[in-house]
Amino acid sequence: MKDLGDTTTARWDGALEAIERCYELGWTDGLPVVPPVDHRVAQFLDYAGRDADEVVGELPERRRRITVGKVAANAVMAGCLPEHLPVVLAATEAMLDPVFNLVGPSSSLGGAAILVIVNGPVVQQLNINARGNLFGPGNRANATIGRAVRLILMNAGAAIPGLFDRSVIGHPGKYTYCIAEAETETHWTPLHVGRGFRPEQSAVTVFAAEAPRQVRSVGQPEAILYAIADVASSLGTSMSTSGSVGDPAGGVRQGQIAVTIAGSSQLWRDWSKADVRAYLHPRIRRSVADLKQALVLASPVAPGDAQRYVSLVPEPEDILLVFAGGEEANMSSVIPSWGPKVGSTAVTREIRLRP
Repeated sequence: MKDLGDTTTARWDGALEAIERCYELGWTDGLPVVPPVDHRVAQFLDYAGRDADEVVGELPERRRRITVGKVAANAVMAGCLPEHLPVVLAATEAMLDPVFNLVGPSSSLGGAAILVIVNGPVVQQLNINARGNLFGPGNRANATIGRAVRLILMNAGAAIPGLFDRSVIGHPGKYTYCIAEAETETHWTPLHVGRGFRPEQSAVTVFAAEAPRQVRSVGQPEAILYAIADVASSLGTSMSTSGSVGDPAGGVRQGQIAVTIAGSSQLWRDWSKADVRAYLHPRIRRSVADLKQALVLASPVAPGDAQRYVSLVPEPEDILLVFAGGEEANMSSVIPSWGPKVGSTAVTREIRLRP
């Protein structure tokens, strides 16, 4: 089998021996992997119509060059099918974009994961889950595509726990973190279309993210959004309690945020995504008094601080709104970003499918 990092080549006689050898070489995320034998990697490359030596992108801070062959080998190990490879390649290209700043979220003490959000016709073609048990187990495409991204980070990007990955706590999304948007079941503009792509294109958006925070709210859209804004404004996220201290306008790390909304699309028939973002943006905030008490801002609490607020999201467009999750209840999730928008910005890339 071919190397996953730089020069290592492994050989084995049987499947169990191969799995154990992958453990010995440090190629796994702690779970068993599919041995990336040459002929299986070749099948993936043939399906995608890409050359193994083609460079997908670089991680200059770690002097790493990530090729299509390395991406394919890690996709094999993750349990992907060949048809999943174009999605994994697009996600890899996106996270290697300089504005995503992969070194930051992949090495931070905060323990961010790479959330992959899939849009377009490929969602139905590959049966990528956008509905019930959205972030949970049970779907091969979601589980293996997200896992492939993590293995690429470890094996090709050196984001190895205890080495360059310095997470203090981490979260389960660092095993796999991939969802799709149920765009065919809502009148809302799909995420990728809102970010400049055509509806008929397939695309992935990568987002450096904390774990999802479930929001339970029963009622009308205003009540649901009120609860979402409250959860999004909580102390303790990277956006609200990290960063330099000083002036209230500059002492808080404003970042993007992802929000998933589930349930019946009928409930939102009078709302557009722009309406939802316009409601949420001014309400995702924290008082200067709270930020001072949490020592985000260094000065003591002063009269009037409880009535002064700091926004935690730069612009309404920085709320990545996704219609996804089960149909049975109007439940949502809030996913704070790893850090400020200038530290890591969500990136969307087209999935290059063969004709």
